[in-house]
Amino acid sequence: MPEVTNQQIIEALEEIKGLLGLKKVSMSTPFRLKADQKAIDALKKQKQEIALVYKEKGLKGIKEILGVGDKNAQKIEELLKKGKIKQLEELKEETAIQQIITFYFQTKNISLEELKKQAKKQKIVYSRYTKPAKQLLELAGSIDKAKQAIKTVSLWANSRNLDYSIETTFKKWLELDKLKPKEIIKKPFYEGKPMFFSQTKKKWFVIADNGEWLEFCDKMDKIEWKIS
Repeated sequence: MPEVTNQQIIEALEEIKGLLGLKKVSMSTPFRLKADQKAIDALKKQKQEIALVYKEKGLKGIKEILGVGDKNAQKIEELLKKGKIKQLEELKEETAIQQIITFYFQTKNISLEELKKQAKKQKIVYSRYTKPAKQLLELAGSIDKAKQAIKTVSLWANSRNLDYSIETTFKKWLELDKLKPKEIIKKPFYEGKPMFFSQTKKKWFVIADNGEWLEFCDKMDKIEWKIS
C-alpha cells in the first residue's frame, strides 16, 4: 500500500474541489463543494496520520473523523490503497481546456470567480478561448507544459507592458527558451532629480534642471531608487 500523508490527501481533495469548480455542473454541485471543503477542513485539524487510522480501523476509521462524509471517506481509501483517485484523474482529463483557459486569465490577474462573473455578463466570451486552448494543449502535449508556456510568455510580455493572448504562445513557441523578462533597472533620484555616481571622483552628483552637476551632500538614505 503506497505511503500517503495527510497533506497529500488534503491536496488531492482540494484539487478535486478546484476542478469541479471549473465545470458547468448541476445544481447539486454547491452542496458537493461544501461537503468537500468540510472534509478538507476536518483533515487539516487531524493530528494522527490517516494512513495509520486506516490500517487500524479501515474505512470505518476514516468515516469516524468528524466532517468526513461517506463519499470523501471512500476517495481517501482509494488514494491510500491505489495511490490515486479515479475521479481526480477523470476530472483532470475532462477539464484540461478549462484549466488552460483559467490559468491564462490568472496570469492577467483575473481569478476564477471573476472570470465566471464576466463570462456570465458576456464581458468575456469564454468560448472564444476554447479553440486556441485546445490547440495549445495538443502542441504542448500536457496541461503542465501548456501552462508553463503561457507563464513564460506572460512574464516576458508583462515586463515589457505588452498585451498577449493564448495565440501569442503559438507564435512564440519556437522562441520560448529565449523569452526572458526584461530586466528591471532602478535608477537613483534625489528630490525628483536624476543622479549618477562618478567613478573618477568617487562621489554622487545630482543633475539639476539646467544640466549642471551638483555634488550630493545629503544622507545616503535620501536617495530614491525608481524603475527607469
